[in-house]
Amino acid sequence: MATEASRPLLLPQNRKLRHLQGIYFRNLTLTRPRGQTIDDAALNKSPQKLEALREPQLHHAQSSGDLRPPKLRRRSSNWAGTSPGFRQKKLEDVIDSRTADTFFTLRCVGQDEPAYISEVVDKAMNPTFRFFDLSGLGPAITRLDTVIVTIWVKREEFTPLIEEEVNLQTLQFIGSLESHPFPPNCILFHLIDGIYTIDLASKPPKPKPAPSLPTSSYSALMRLSNLDESIQDALATREELASQINAILKDTPVDESPQAREEAALASKYLNSERKLLKQSIRRRSELQASISARKKAIESGKDIQTHALEDINHAQDKLHNCRTLVAKTTTDLHQQRRRICEELLTIFPIEPTASPLLFTICNLPLPNSHFDDGDEDTISAALGYVARVVDMLQYYLSVPLPYPITAYGSRSIINDFISKLQDNQRTFPLYNKGTLRFRFEYGVFLLNKDIESLAESQGLKVLDIRQTLPNLKYLLYVCSAGTSELPARKAGGVKGLLPVAKSWDAGSVSSRRGSADSGVASGVGDQIRRALENGGVDGKGGLMKTSNNGNGLGVFGGNHVHSLRTSGLRENVIK
Repeated sequence: MATEASRPLLLPQNRKLRHLQGIYFRNLTLTRPRGQTIDDAALNKSPQKLEALREPQLHHAQSSGDLRPPKLRRRSSNWAGTSPGFRQKKLEDVIDSRTADTFFTLRCVGQDEPAYISEVVDKAMNPTFRFFDLSGLGPAITRLDTVIVTIWVKREEFTPLIEEEVNLQTLQFIGSLESHPFPPNCILFHLIDGIYTIDLASKPPKPKPAPSLPTSSYSALMRLSNLDESIQDALATREELASQINAILKDTPVDESPQAREEAALASKYLNSERKLLKQSIRRRSELQASISARKKAIESGKDIQTHALEDINHAQDKLHNCRTLVAKTTTDLHQQRRRICEELLTIFPIEPTASPLLFTICNLPLPNSHFDDGDEDTISAALGYVARVVDMLQYYLSVPLPYPITAYGSRSIINDFISKLQDNQRTFPLYNKGTLRFRFEYGVFLLNKDIESLAESQGLKVLDIRQTLPNLKYLLYVCSAGTSELPARKAGGVKGLLPVAKSWDAGSVSSRRGSADSGVASGVGDQIRRALENGGVDGKGGLMKTSNNGNGLGVFGGNHVHSLRTSGLRENVIK
């Protein structure tokens, strides 16, 4: 009854590469055994024929010029009188002829690169390689049942000794390595259930497709042997003649003049090439010297420029502090002047709250927040005219251009949209509701609120609701006029420098502005202008206003124009 170790656990069709764990190689043979010739079986091996062959009747023919010494028969007794070193050398040669460095590779069918390469086993006749695990190569390889095994040996360099395509299903199970004679160059496969073998050396090579030829007879072989001996004698004679000829040539003096002429010509050629190289080097040296001189001059000029620049910087350092101080003072003055202007705008155009929440008035004219259904059209137009005037002036005082330009015409003010994609004749929108389309009026109010938002963002303010026109404008003016220091005085000039009025007006004017010596002009002149506008260009005494005492100049409102001031709408410059 067979034991568990004497039979495989895997069925032949179930053997895959994932079950392969190791490979052994036994009886390494570097030379393949020769087979028999075709006529070996046809030889007469009878006792009479063998006895006849043993008799010294036939002799090899030798030529008359045989120079080779007779060959001695190899015997083991030839080592009897040799030294131990010689014997050791012979034994090492025998061992080297039977052992070699070995490794193997596994390659799948249809692939050029090996899937696994083993380590190299040094100087072994029966190499045993380390176990391996092919499960990490993926199912495309581990599920195969065919592999190409290549055994590599090294004599001078690694060359393939055996390359065999092995199907694991055709392996023979032997169980273990003990008590089994192995043929030469035998490959053993260690699977998970035991050891399998394949006899590569026992497989005869495939015969070549050629017709079988009859072999030679014994006499023909002997004649062939005699011919080989004659050829060897002729080769020995040729070698002796060659040595004699070489000795004669060695004793004969050699004419070295042709070689000397060749060397002289070669030296002349090299000399000419070196002269050319020398000329090129001299020309290159002169070019480099000129370049270096030009660079030196450029460096010197650059140093001079740098020195002048350093001097200018040193001189400028003295002025830098003064310039910075002046810039800081100018910035502070600008801020203070903007504060004064914004405070005066709040005084000229007062924005006050009402009893209703978030409803303000400007110059005592209420302006709703984007809801104009219940308000009076003329009042709303006049209030929007005031707002347009304030916003238009703020863009110059705060140095912030408006995205939507405003043309302030009192209660007939307009605003332009040059940004949106509109026709050229539709870019102007009214800030009054009377006589216009409602949606164009509301869009104009929206553009006005966007201008207020732009001014507020320039001052770092965040507008929560752009529809609240007056609250946002009051908040902007309040922030721009805020400060702890005293407001500066107004610059000289003002209305007095702009209007050609009589000197008598200046004498009767009383200063009403805080901190300004010239602002008194505005109070007196403003009252007279207001009375003139109410009387149609005639002063309170029934005559036109004169610009000077000589009577040659026109009045403030000279010409044929008649000016009036409407209580609602603020229409100006009406021609009768």
